Amino acid sequence: MCGIVGIVSSEPANQQVYDSLLLLQHRGQDSTGIATAEGRRFHMVKAKGQVREAFRTRDMRALPGNMGLGHCRYATKGSAANEEEAQPFYVNAPYGIVLVHNGNLTNTRELTQELFHIDRRHLNTSSDTELLVNVLAHELQEQVTGLDLDPDQIFAAVERVHERVEGSYATIAMIPGYGLLAFRDPFGIRPLVLGKRPRGFVGTDWIVASESLVLESAGYEFVRDVAPGEAIFIALDGEMISKQCAKNPRLVPCSFEYVYLARPDSIMNGISVYEARLRLGNRLADTIAKYTPMGDIDVVMPIPDSARPAAMQVAQKLGVEYREGFYKNRYVG
Repeated sequence: MCGIVGIVSSEPANQQVYDSLLLLQHRGQDSTGIATAEGRRFHMVKAKGQVREAFRTRDMRALPGNMGLGHCRYATKGSAANEEEAQPFYVNAPYGIVLVHNGNLTNTRELTQELFHIDRRHLNTSSDTELLVNVLAHELQEQVTGLDLDPDQIFAAVERVHERVEGSYATIAMIPGYGLLAFRDPFGIRPLVLGKRPRGFVGTDWIVASESLVLESAGYEFVRDVAPGEAIFIALDGEMISKQCAKNPRLVPCSFEYVYLARPDSIMNGISVYEARLRLGNRLADTIAKYTPMGDIDVVMPIPDSARPAAMQVAQKLGVEYREGFYKNRYVG
């Protein structure tokens, strides 16, 4: 899976996006990328590897603008070795769109055929994110009737994306000169949270990110989760507009977020990840006690790092020793 963040601010966005990606690094280490918008021009830097390795001082200077988004990738589609598949992805029409995506599309074969034979769009990689940005771009092009773009046209395009695309997708996109778009698939499989902070004396800065821990670190107040099927558009002046764009949305989050992917200090869909892991430990202890004779277990040992809260809870409930027996080398691989 991946980590994504998008910011509309009264201050330069590059450092804010960089700092946010550091906090989301656990979600992906294969590649990373940051894009900013200055007026109607995009600036983008992408590279293989982790955030600290990818962005030098000269790279950060090349990312001006008060709107930006970023991505750290854990490759589940395409190739981790292919730098062309690092996100964000860009299309030049309509208006120019830069997009990042966390999730997996499941009807990629059908979409690829539709984009080539019907929409007349060329794809250059096997990334499902390139598919997604092209579907969004095509549907937005279909809605545009004049030079200007309004939120209703954007929301209508997202409705069509929901109708065409299957799978999981938490998505953030920038449209230069207009604002930031964020939307979540109709089942809310992948997480996406919204935060805000005062913009001086007037207005509001906004952030959208994969996990809530990013918000507090950057001085943003948690507002809420982006709802399944919902789209949020944040204009450059800080005005936020939202709309439900799916016909039958319902929350069916991926359980692996709570088991493994998310940091324990995050809150997703109103549930503390740490508390969820404690409850999983309680359930596991009940199952062990039911099927294992007392005295057969010497110690409880976690596989680091995400299993620790559950393992401690299992040990406490069964009345056995908790021990560390596996150690992770964070500096290899």
